[in-house]
Amino acid sequence: MSITHSQYDVIILGAGASGLLCAITAAKKGRQVLLLERSNKVGKKILMSGGGRCNFTNQFVDADNFISQNKHFSKAALKRYTQWDFIGLVEHHNIEIEQRRHNQLFCQNSAKDILNMLLAECDQADVDIKTHCEVEHINAFDIKGHSDKHQHHDDRQRYQVQFTNDKTSQKLNCQSLVIATGALSIPSLGGSGLGYDIAQQFGLTLTPRQAGLVPFMFSDDMKPVCERLSGLALEVTVSCNKQSFTENMLFTHRGLSGPVMLQISNYWQAGDAIDIDLLPNLDAAHWLLESKQQHPKNQLKTILAHQLAKPLVTELQTRWWPEQAQSPLAELSDKQLIAIGHKLNQWSLKPSATEGYRTAEVTLGGIDTDGISSKTMEAKQQPGLFFIGEVLDVTGHLGGFNFQWAWSSGYSAGLFV
Repeated sequence: MSITHSQYDVIILGAGASGLLCAITAAKKGRQVLLLERSNKVGKKILMSGGGRCNFTNQFVDADNFISQNKHFSKAALKRYTQWDFIGLVEHHNIEIEQRRHNQLFCQNSAKDILNMLLAECDQADVDIKTHCEVEHINAFDIKGHSDKHQHHDDRQRYQVQFTNDKTSQKLNCQSLVIATGALSIPSLGGSGLGYDIAQQFGLTLTPRQAGLVPFMFSDDMKPVCERLSGLALEVTVSCNKQSFTENMLFTHRGLSGPVMLQISNYWQAGDAIDIDLLPNLDAAHWLLESKQQHPKNQLKTILAHQLAKPLVTELQTRWWPEQAQSPLAELSDKQLIAIGHKLNQWSLKPSATEGYRTAEVTLGGIDTDGISSKTMEAKQQPGLFFIGEVLDVTGHLGGFNFQWAWSSGYSAGLFV
């Protein structure tokens, strides 16, 4: 698909999830659409997501699954294009899907199925796609007499996009310009701050940004513990700043990862502690006191090995009861066992940092939604300029919610460009 026109109704910057769905929606309405992608191929994040299987949505989607300074902003788009709408598209293309824990939906075969579906829809709707495009400048034409809302019958060219492609500079005009450039997460897949720069060029404000859905690192005595336990996974409950999640935790050479750590990272700030319940379905103190009565000759590590992996128990023993390592339970006081039980249910750790944007699945924060129409995704004070997907201050929990936001916001904008 190459450029065949000198000007377009709609130019979309970024051929990721939101950009592709927006292009399909707009083109099906008869708009002439061009997608400009800076990397060598489209949909890179789609391909790598979900371990190559793409967790493309969730069966249960609610505004509460999203983080934003305006918690109501996402509601209109999520209602206009629901998870069932996207599931219907997937089923129409006969893509085999599987449901996993927490109602997450994945491709049964490969994430390529989702990307190929979107590209087939683009092809059918005559969307032009151009890769290897570096945007150099956006220019807005000074149009007199337009209303403060974008009008479909107003066919005047509003924006000029200057970009390089194969070292050749080009300029193209359009009526509507859509920013679907993603954010700062995983720069190796094309993440950048371009969308923020464009927003600021046109007077939109930004909320504070940080890496989200990202593993934790440690610089204290927990670092060698994590290194020794690297590869070990177990289900825990993790809490921070009045938020809790129960999922798998994974020890890595750098620190702690796994779904539960990615989830809680969205609520963690530098300097905060995280509380880990290693036995989320058990009152550990009560259980240890019962075990003392029932198995007084057993060592504590023997009892704990019924619930936790032996390497982890060994590390905890070194930290919490080294002097009593060889003692039977009968020789440990009730007070000692209660204290250890409380630590098992509330192991407080202080990460030194997260792994940052390099491995973050999303960027928290972004373009302040106060300046964006929740119905159309259009900038309120800049007719014809739209922002969709991750560049906005809307971040989903782990579990297919960020893709659903991409589909929903992309579709909403596609109706109005």
